[in-house]
Amino acid sequence: MKKIGIFYGSTTGTTESVARIIAKKLGVSDENVHDASKLTKELVEGYEVLILGTSTWGDGEVQDDWYDALKILAGMNLTGKCVALFGCGDSESYSDTFCDGMGIIHDDLKATGCKFCGSIPVDGYTFDNSKAVIDGKFIGVAIDDVNEDGKTEERIDEWIKTLCINN
Repeated sequence: MKKIGIFYGSTTGTTESVARIIAKKLGVSDENVHDASKLTKELVEGYEVLILGTSTWGDGEVQDDWYDALKILAGMNLTGKCVALFGCGDSESYSDTFCDGMGIIHDDLKATGCKFCGSIPVDGYTFDNSKAVIDGKFIGVAIDDVNEDGKTEERIDEWIKTLCINN
């Protein structure tokens, strides 16, 4: 398996919790799970696979720790790295910006040469709009731990099957 680094931006703890669930399911040790505020170029260079997660805030924005982290990542050559995304949102209260933060990370990194993996169907989700949907699929796993917490584990399991983590 390739060396995986998980980076998350979390204000209330939900996205961190999801990051740790993903890490456990993938066998990624705690020292490879990082708060996005600690992201550095040198740290990123040590990984072959980046799993990046954010909650969505305000009017469809990334979580605050991602602003500086995205500047670092967007300035790097990520050719050869697989990038998988996960996002946390509230599909009822913020149905028109559901998991938009994940879409922002995708858009900011698409010129870096990375290879995105982990898109999943929107089937089973209820929302009006999302920047995280491209060609009818989420670009990563969308988690609504507020209204659909009973679906979190199953959604993560299905998403993991689509990742580019094996040699």
